[in-house]
Amino acid sequence: MDWSALALTALVTCLPLSTTGAVHLHGRDINAPLLDSYDYIVVGCGISGLVVTNRLSEDPSVNVLCIEAGDPDHYEPIIQDPVYVGADIGGIYDWDLSTTPQTQLDGAARPMPQGKVLGGGSILNAMCWNRGGQDDYNAWAALGNPGWDWEGMLPYFIKSETYTPVYSADIAREYSINYNPAVHGTSGPVQVSYPRFFYPQSSKSTATRFGLAHHLSANLFAALNYLGVPTEFDPNDGSSAGAAFVPTDLDPNNQTRSDARRTYFDPYVSRSNFHVITGQHVTRLLIEGVGSNYEVSNPTPGGNENGNGMNGMASNEGFGFGPGGSTPALDNSTAPPRLSRRQSPSMSNLRITGVEFAANASDVRRTITATREVIVAAGSLHSAQLLQLSGIGPSSLLNSFTIPVALDLPGVGNNLQDHCLVGTFYPYNNLSYPMPTELTTNATYNAQAELEYNTFKTGPWTAGSPNALAFNPLPLISNNSASILGRANDQAPTAYLADGLDPTIVAGYTLQKQSLVRRLSETTVASYEIINNNAGSLTVAVMHPFSRGQCYINSADPFEPPSIDPRWLTNPVDRQVLIEALLFNRQILASPPMLPLQAAQFVPTVDADEAAINQIINSGIRTEFHPSGTCAMLPLEQGGVVDPHLRVHGTQNLRVVDAGIFPMIPAAHLQAVVYAVAEKVNLVQQAQSRC
Repeated sequence: MDWSALALTALVTCLPLSTTGAVHLHGRDINAPLLDSYDYIVVGCGISGLVVTNRLSEDPSVNVLCIEAGDPDHYEPIIQDPVYVGADIGGIYDWDLSTTPQTQLDGAARPMPQGKVLGGGSILNAMCWNRGGQDDYNAWAALGNPGWDWEGMLPYFIKSETYTPVYSADIAREYSINYNPAVHGTSGPVQVSYPRFFYPQSSKSTATRFGLAHHLSANLFAALNYLGVPTEFDPNDGSSAGAAFVPTDLDPNNQTRSDARRTYFDPYVSRSNFHVITGQHVTRLLIEGVGSNYEVSNPTPGGNENGNGMNGMASNEGFGFGPGGSTPALDNSTAPPRLSRRQSPSMSNLRITGVEFAANASDVRRTITATREVIVAAGSLHSAQLLQLSGIGPSSLLNSFTIPVALDLPGVGNNLQDHCLVGTFYPYNNLSYPMPTELTTNATYNAQAELEYNTFKTGPWTAGSPNALAFNPLPLISNNSASILGRANDQAPTAYLADGLDPTIVAGYTLQKQSLVRRLSETTVASYEIINNNAGSLTVAVMHPFSRGQCYINSADPFEPPSIDPRWLTNPVDRQVLIEALLFNRQILASPPMLPLQAAQFVPTVDADEAAINQIINSGIRTEFHPSGTCAMLPLEQGGVVDPHLRVHGTQNLRVVDAGIFPMIPAAHLQAVVYAVAEKVNLVQQAQSRC
């Protein structure tokens, strides 16, 4: 069967629950109706949703339904070909969300791209595949989550991937790409490998001229080593501080994106118990004994469509491309009475009976039941929104929109963390080095690269992901690290948090801050990341932020986008980390290994003082597309939302499985982490399936 053709027709417009009528489903006859009920219902068919649905459906005795608000992609080049990384941001597969105005910066709102498509963020992201450090997960466990330390996570990192080493031993030596077989998978769904092209300015030959060839592999890495920052042996072995060429989710044979749809869904589409519907928006969870808010559960003629955001203003700056991108152009009535249930999570045992959904704001709401569990995997922003719309969240927020309070759970939507970044512009003037920007400025070069890719699956079109990265510890790049962390340690817990937070959230943050101060004083823990685009952008991003934001509903209308306030840099420690990072960039560019590239320092300028750097930060801050922490895996007394089984506190059969459960964000690009979290919780689900 031509499954790509099947995907093209899976645009759901009508979902009758009777035994007649057309329902567009994957994995069964396209005209088959929905079942009357399912054992498991999964909300969101992104990375975590597809992993959980896939693993649950391995048991042929259970039926699983995954509901996705977006549509399937059509195997377009903009999705599959690495050269187009970032080009689909703001497109048809993006929720097109935006933040609230960031008054602590320049007062402007920012785009917050999120995948609205079968496969979720794995369709849109920059393809980088790294896990973070052992300390990230050991810190999770130390906050009251046994089994979530590095040793507990490693088997699931391994399970999710098939790792293919770099294709040439010479290339591996030239670029210092090493790996430890003991920490990599050989039979997992996601293909993890390297592009078949490396830009010459990243070669060892440049370093050779400075007598550094015996241990340096790239201009940037040579410069970092010259300045005392090491190169990682394997960026995925848990020792993550330093420079590395990280692998990507790239099929080594055809050099195309290996995303969640193509790895956890397409090969298993024939399973009769693996059901996926697309184009359907879950509007609320059905909770036994709890009524709904009228606006949540009734159509709104001409109502909002969730995600109108910045109206196409989103960009790929968060991928580190900065100015001068390297992606070539594509060829182409009365409300019912309010009902409540027990409201204290510590005393409650709510049962979720199913979900309500609709295609759009004006469509009739439909419901379907789950006999075992409902798993919310809608991403950290939409999962928090759905819980709140369903009456699970801060009671003051829910009351303000007349939503019946099922559980007063203050942590829902709080603890929002993100890797914020600021772009730089240091164009290289030595034109003897081919640059990725030539794909947009030199039509002949791009045409040759396109032909090479289409014919041989080699060349610059395979190298779209900015995977030459560095995760730098603060003590290795700044003499001010002790004073910066000392000030962080002396802060009152509430000094830079939002006003009016529940005491449990403050208690949780207090422990998180203590952990951050202790860990960031080490020379083995990354404070920030450098994203190198091989053309003069050394973007810097905070990896372990002290700032905390919020994601709250704007109204009781489920099709109204949530209010997303990341509150980037509200804690001055994060700002100081970025200042130190930008100052260190000057040292990098002035080091002998980088001088041959003849970088022009435009943003920031070479003589920019701290006031000028702060102005660049205030106007330049963007997301790295890593929002997390809004449904944190923490004890109730720390503002937690889910327990170590990822079950929502105070419920029998509701879990959250996505980046929202991270208690603290790891120093990594997050997709590999989300895959592992979803793989890990599956065993818990099986063991608890009849609890």
